[in-house]
Amino acid sequence: MNRGPQYAATAAPVGQPEKASFGDALGPYIREADTCGGHVDPLLEVLGAIPPADVAPIPGSGATEERFRLLSEVARADVTAARVLEPHADAVAIMVESGAMPPERGTTWGVFAAEAPGQSLDAILIDDQWILNGSKAWCSLGTKLTHALVTASSGSNRRMFAVDLRDAGIEAEPSPWIARGLAEVASGPLMFRAVPATPIGDEGWYLERPGFRWGAIGVAACWWGGCLPLAVAVADRSRSRADDAFAAAAAGGVYRDLEACRTVLRAAAAAIDRPSEITSRHEDFALLAHSVRGTVADTAVTVLSAVREVLGPVALAFDEALARRCADLELYVSQYHWSRDDASLARHLPADVIRW
Repeated sequence: MNRGPQYAATAAPVGQPEKASFGDALGPYIREADTCGGHVDPLLEVLGAIPPADVAPIPGSGATEERFRLLSEVARADVTAARVLEPHADAVAIMVESGAMPPERGTTWGVFAAEAPGQSLDAILIDDQWILNGSKAWCSLGTKLTHALVTASSGSNRRMFAVDLRDAGIEAEPSPWIARGLAEVASGPLMFRAVPATPIGDEGWYLERPGFRWGAIGVAACWWGGCLPLAVAVADRSRSRADDAFAAAAAGGVYRDLEACRTVLRAAAAAIDRPSEITSRHEDFALLAHSVRGTVADTAVTVLSAVREVLGPVALAFDEALARRCADLELYVSQYHWSRDDASLARHLPADVIRW
């Protein structure tokens, strides 16, 4: 039996187009993001029409800064659009990093790697075909995407697999999505019953590869981009009320924090493209990702607070676009868990803690 999607390993990762083509290829998606109003169906239609290999540079390819810039541009246009694009682009990067064939045009992808208590997805090998059985939590857009990379238990380790979400053995479990932010990015569980799957990488590879940390920084680039229109709104209010020292202080503080995040994201991109600078050790990439994500997440909280305090309830109650952006960004950045992530960061600290 071999009904699964075919992503056989190749001798070398597929080459990428010239750097300048990425923005051109993603242009239709950014234009759709400008007008989508948080609706995912038109976004997925446009995304599926773009050759996956042309969506964004692969991290570590020498154009990582361009990747982060494109992700932030999409988030600046619409946070929901970034939430749809980022896992699709991450799935492409994961498959290229593994040596597998990249996704085909006309497909849209998610990455379902979260774990939840009481839910498990198991992978077993039957007659040279991997089969998935069980429940997988947090499957964002699981009923709308065509494919996904999912992690499942294989023996004592987790392993990543590519699956066709249109398979008859996959069913969405009842789970009402009541979030006000990212309202159309439903993230309920999926039930897998004898679903064929193709392994991507070896056991344990997904979490140990450098790209795991690089992808996490890409999410932070989305958070940063999502903050930009809010910063503009705060700055505009400050300009319109020259005698409001509080609004001016908030606008200045927001700019300073966002500019610091831009610098951090660009430095991270440079480090990813020149891994010898940080010795390419797993601990070093973990430190890099935790530091960048925490810095940007803190800034997002500051920006959201400035919007509430400077613009007040009138903007949040009557400005649909601003209110939706605040709700979308707040939910998106809640993927970061401040204390738990800082505790994880501490486990990777070097003996001298801070180095120039």
